[in-house]
Amino acid sequence: MFSGSLVMRSLFLLSLFQLLLSFVPIVAAPPKTFIQPDPKDFPDLFVWTDTCNVYVIREGNTAILIDFGDGSILDHLKKIGVDKVEWVLFTHHHREQCQGAPRLQGMGTKIAAPAAERALFENPTNFRRMKVRLGDPFTIHGSSYVRPPIQAIKLDRTFKKMDVLKWKQHEIWCIETKGNSPGAMSYCLKRKGEWFAFTGDLIMDGARMHTWYDHEWDYGFGKGVYATVNSAGLIQGFQPKWLLPSQGPAISNVEEQLKEYQKKLRHLEGLLVRGYSVSKFAHATQNKVARPSKVPHVWQVTPHIYKFRGPDLGVNFNLILADSGRALMVDCGLMRRDFLDEKLQQMEKRLGLKKIDALIVTHMHGDHFLEAEHLKKSRGVPVWGLDRMAPVCERPEDFDYSAPIQSYGNGTDRIKFDRLFKSGESFEWEGYKFTIDWMPGQTEFALAMRGEIDGKKVVFTGDNIFADPENPAENGNECVVAHNSAILEEGYIYGAEYLNRIQPDLIVGSHCFVMDKPAALIQRYRKWAYNMRDAFVAVSSEKEYKKWFDPFWVRAEPKRVTIKRGEKRSVDLHIRNFHDRTQKHRIKAHTSPGLIALSPLIEGELKSKERKSFPFELMVEVGTKPGVYIVAFDTTLDGRRYGERFDMIVEVK
Repeated sequence: MFSGSLVMRSLFLLSLFQLLLSFVPIVAAPPKTFIQPDPKDFPDLFVWTDTCNVYVIREGNTAILIDFGDGSILDHLKKIGVDKVEWVLFTHHHREQCQGAPRLQGMGTKIAAPAAERALFENPTNFRRMKVRLGDPFTIHGSSYVRPPIQAIKLDRTFKKMDVLKWKQHEIWCIETKGNSPGAMSYCLKRKGEWFAFTGDLIMDGARMHTWYDHEWDYGFGKGVYATVNSAGLIQGFQPKWLLPSQGPAISNVEEQLKEYQKKLRHLEGLLVRGYSVSKFAHATQNKVARPSKVPHVWQVTPHIYKFRGPDLGVNFNLILADSGRALMVDCGLMRRDFLDEKLQQMEKRLGLKKIDALIVTHMHGDHFLEAEHLKKSRGVPVWGLDRMAPVCERPEDFDYSAPIQSYGNGTDRIKFDRLFKSGESFEWEGYKFTIDWMPGQTEFALAMRGEIDGKKVVFTGDNIFADPENPAENGNECVVAHNSAILEEGYIYGAEYLNRIQPDLIVGSHCFVMDKPAALIQRYRKWAYNMRDAFVAVSSEKEYKKWFDPFWVRAEPKRVTIKRGEKRSVDLHIRNFHDRTQKHRIKAHTSPGLIALSPLIEGELKSKERKSFPFELMVEVGTKPGVYIVAFDTTLDGRRYGERFDMIVEVK
């Protein structure tokens, strides 16, 4: 019989063990040896892990590999009796799958990949542009969601979505399972009546997702999520004995995990996609408050607030017109310039507009200040904003965020602010007192302007909340896009708490939205923000979901640089620690031929929640051909190898 003290001690040790487990990453650093997922029924199947899982199907002294990682497997194949690799099959294009591909040159190994991703393998720099546009392929309004290799990889064969590869005694079915990558493929083969499915980054153990940001294919409409659910359902139909993913351990309880994964993603989709009517009733409900003014198509929200309104209209334009005839404008874009000029002239004649004292930009997206330069040149209108918005608006090419000003192609590549506010700073204007606050939501780089106008507490919120306050089914979220720099605690959660705190009577949004009596809407919005966070946590492969969600926790600034041959350029590598503990990092810059990274290795540690930048230099060799090149950052955190997940772009002149 156990004594009471011994029982208490055992319970204490068990609790301590569980506490220690809570600090272990979901994906631990793998052992540097071959593992056999199923040595009894498939003794010729091995897995080697470096930047990804590399699967070996052995036949005598030859083998076929599925994915390749950093290529270190070549140094160890003799340990399992393999002398020759006949094929390498890539499940998808991400650099951590293929960064070692140059080691295959001259070996006689054939390389195959999904046909839908051929261009990403063979012409990678086509998807790294110095000047982005909204419609660039594989981008979210200019921000790339693909991660091609730094050098071209010539393919010997590509597979369409229902092809078959026959190799030795094996028949490998090629199944399109896009989701984590736009043309990703799984390879399925049957062994002793059981299916083995090599599924790339479709799913990880625990019914979890490898990364969120790779699944973002559009501006918050869930296209990548739908593809992933469909792909998981397709693989489920094989009833595989094993799922063999690119990251993490092999999955044996396949049916259970695929069902749970699809359930999680369907729940997430219901929260993700916009919380207001977009294509059906949006224009009927976006502004029930305003009434026509004396100027055609200019509507009066309150005696001193004006907006445009019209059928299928979503322009960005708010005007506060004082009794003196002086005005403040909040956002200006997405309209014909001649239309804007005509309406301002009519407002001068009919409403007494005399001078626009400032254009206040609510956030970093170019469609909110497309006409800033025109207003400055034609009317002398200064541009105001929040201090943290300045870098991304004044030099947007240095970053890789969605919808930068240059992506709209109207001839304006950046703006220069004439006045910058700190969060919480107030100013007096024509008898009004306004406060500029940091209000993130759709993006981190955003502000809200609040003040009392016509007896109402009014707040101008940009794109952060859109809905019909009278409709209890609408929760107000616009779009959740990680490429906006939109971690929820620094985005919608913060923004919802801000609105809950200030309790406005009237919310004046962008794109023609006005929300009157929004108290109940704000509570729905707030509840949604936390539910969205919880849905992400449930499917995240990282202990700290922010690292799984955010594509910028390692980033180069500037993102794009131009260097002449024979010259050097300094770049800052920004690293962020999301954890409540110290984080060790080891990051090495890998360059394309013709570029040299001076002191390419950055090692150190960051304290809890710390951000830090580390300078390094790039040099272009004298004989390098002009063109665009990719530099990737091979990242290891706390002993876990992430591979070449992040990159920057170099144009050689």
